[in-house]
Amino acid sequence: MTTTQQRTQQQRRVTVGEALTSVLPEGLPFRLTAYDGSAAGPSDAEITLHLATPRGLSYLLTAPGDLGMARAYVTGDLQVSGVHPGDPYDLINGLLGQIKVHVSPGEAIRLLRGLGLEHLKPPPPPPQEHLPRWRRAMEGLRHSRVRDADAIRHHYDVSNTFYEHVLGPSMTYTCALYPKPDASLEEAQADKYDLVARKLGLEPGMRLLDVGCGWGGMVRHAVREYGVTALGVTLSKEQAAWAQAAIEREGLGDRAEVRHADYRDVTESGFDAVSSIGLTEHIGRKEYPAYFGFLQDRLRDGGRLLNHCITRPTNRKVNVGQFIDRYVFPDGELTGSGNIITAIQDIGFEVRHEENLREHYALTLRDWCRNLVENWDACVAEVGEGTARVWGLYMAGSRVGFERNEIQLHQVLAVKVGPDGDAQVPLRPGWGS
Repeated sequence: MTTTQQRTQQQRRVTVGEALTSVLPEGLPFRLTAYDGSAAGPSDAEITLHLATPRGLSYLLTAPGDLGMARAYVTGDLQVSGVHPGDPYDLINGLLGQIKVHVSPGEAIRLLRGLGLEHLKPPPPPPQEHLPRWRRAMEGLRHSRVRDADAIRHHYDVSNTFYEHVLGPSMTYTCALYPKPDASLEEAQADKYDLVARKLGLEPGMRLLDVGCGWGGMVRHAVREYGVTALGVTLSKEQAAWAQAAIEREGLGDRAEVRHADYRDVTESGFDAVSSIGLTEHIGRKEYPAYFGFLQDRLRDGGRLLNHCITRPTNRKVNVGQFIDRYVFPDGELTGSGNIITAIQDIGFEVRHEENLREHYALTLRDWCRNLVENWDACVAEVGEGTARVWGLYMAGSRVGFERNEIQLHQVLAVKVGPDGDAQVPLRPGWGS
């Protein structure tokens, strides 16, 4: 064979199916078809992925890993049959850990040339994607008030109507507490709020501060069921408007308030209890001392703090995936419960109780995905198919993460002990745990 013939053979076009088969020697657990007419994987597979456009291939090649896959999927360039886009749980759960890529540098270069070097020019990202961290840094320091407000707007000011379809009547976007696996989502959310209230020892006449209050679920539950006066704060303008309307609608306006504000703008103090449900994920580990110190200053002696947040199963640093950082929780940070407890203790709180509810969050996500599937057409009409796809992918993937103990959900109860050491708690807990 002449040198020219060898060069021609090396540079011949490679189909998508051939390339995928080459880098996955252990085979595909799914069927892949592509716009160039090629295919790979078992023809009888329950799930089929179809790479519909050259742009989709460019997404995959220019952002290997979850970011490229997400870009192609959100735009519709990567299509999936056999699962609903509102709940691709079976796809994620079935494929996770089964795809093992093996390719030498020389083979990678050959395949890239064969597929076409024009695919190495990154296409514009989908509109649902947030700026990369280096670009965000140009707009303010991480966890500054400006960047925190922008990150919250990106995720929570999507559409109250969309959230009503996905979250259901409780409008609660945090882990529920299931008394049994087949309990309804509404029953489980009410049980969660009740558990928080009992851990905080709420009684009529007490004052509660709920930071990162969302649509005011904890505020309204505590006022309605426990007779307290409650203040909630959220950085989301849409959440605050919805919550305040619900407060007025339920006739709770004389004892409940939700403000559109940064928690750091709360000037009142002397609260009997503070609940932080799903906010710590947005705070940033370096900000924990200031955060928990601020909450401690809002409490009276003997007052209680209940911190409820997603955590890692390790206290070592783990980088957030590109998909989550760009599409779901910009600037979000997760760490182990040990780091959170340490930060709370180092401020001067006394930790009285801790528990992990990760299985409950998997069930919560199961039910949110079910709602998204049942209301798919309405959700797409409200926010567009790309955004709806982001939510299905993120929630189903998170469910798998909780089931596999890659992420957890911890509640930590702490007390601001008075100078005489009196924690003002009973000898045994009164919440049945």
